Amino acid sequence: MICSTPVQPSAPRRARRGRAAVLALAFAGAALGAVGTASAQVWSPVWTASPAPDRKDGTPEAPVQFAGQTVRQDMRLGASVRALRLRVSNELGDAPLRVADMRLGLQGAPEAAPVLFDGRSEVVIPVGSVLISDPVALEAPAFSQVSVSLRFPDPTRPAVRRTVVRVGEGPDTPGDEVDLDYRQNVISAVYGERETAPTVVAAFGDSITEGATATLGAERDWPSVLARRFEATCPGRFVVLNQGISGNKLLDHGRSHSALARLDRDLLALPQIDYVILLEGINDIRHGGDPAKPGRNAADMVQGYRQFVARLHDHEVKVVAGTLTPFKGSERYDAPSSETRRTLNAFIRDGGAFDGVVDFDAAVRDPADPEAFRADAARPDMLHPNDEGYRLMAEAVDLSLFGCDAR
Repeated sequence: MICSTPVQPSAPRRARRGRAAVLALAFAGAALGAVGTASAQVWSPVWTASPAPDRKDGTPEAPVQFAGQTVRQDMRLGASVRALRLRVSNELGDAPLRVADMRLGLQGAPEAAPVLFDGRSEVVIPVGSVLISDPVALEAPAFSQVSVSLRFPDPTRPAVRRTVVRVGEGPDTPGDEVDLDYRQNVISAVYGERETAPTVVAAFGDSITEGATATLGAERDWPSVLARRFEATCPGRFVVLNQGISGNKLLDHGRSHSALARLDRDLLALPQIDYVILLEGINDIRHGGDPAKPGRNAADMVQGYRQFVARLHDHEVKVVAGTLTPFKGSERYDAPSSETRRTLNAFIRDGGAFDGVVDFDAAVRDPADPEAFRADAARPDMLHPNDEGYRLMAEAVDLSLFGCDAR
């Protein structure tokens, strides 16, 4: 493990953030009367899912995902809250997004509250835009699970990354008897109102960060496991967000916009980010299905890493980098991409470009064959971790990098 001294966001920055949050909530409360403002302090993100273009299952002719259906999404809150607001995204949609009858409540509660937008229960979100809901009063401790349901009156192609949902026909909210599915939806963030701001850590990367190969609905992805570690060691002080997207790259567009292209939308547009854990690059450096078409070289990648760090440092956000995990035995492994991975990991560990380092590579590699995953930590594709691999990755994070020390 390579560590550096944690650098906390400056006091002026936190003060500015707090004042802005108070003013924003005061305006909302005056206009809507939804939540009182006398004790309001800050709004922080407590759950996220990055916008991503409609996957269309690989073909332009694929059917729309939802039409005349109601979708329920259960989300684990990263911090205690006393009110919530939902961020509904059509930033990457290709048609106006119509949503209706949104409701929110604690999972299993007999009643759910309506989610309104300037007092409206049905809204149309223009292409390229987001809408943030009116506040909904809800007292909930950290790691509570809330259920959000919404109806799609029109044929709809959601443009937020895949998450676990339940889908029902018609206007009724799907119950627990409806099978879990892994689909794109439209909620890109949940903001929680709190008296004090937590330290917010955003995990930013590809499918390995998204947790695409973890057990469905079990919260075994490494950011979720890391969140539990923070809560056990420094209760109430940290939130971990998952901003991973399957197939994501640092430099180039693929199924989603590159890390450099989505940085502003997925990090800086949120009301508060203090640290980013960056794990990007495997999809860039592997060949494109043909060894004659090599992936990105190390020099290009290093430039991309430095740009990522510089832009976040401009906003006083600290960047902790994760070393790239092994992929020998996967379908696009070859000698050039393997050499590039080793070069990049040496840069990440020793180049001094980042505010800290997490050695994910060391946590999951096979001691007898360092280019490959440990057999007990990988999926059969030898590219993605299994639940045990995700646990090892979360355990590799030194919490003191973020100012969380066991007492």
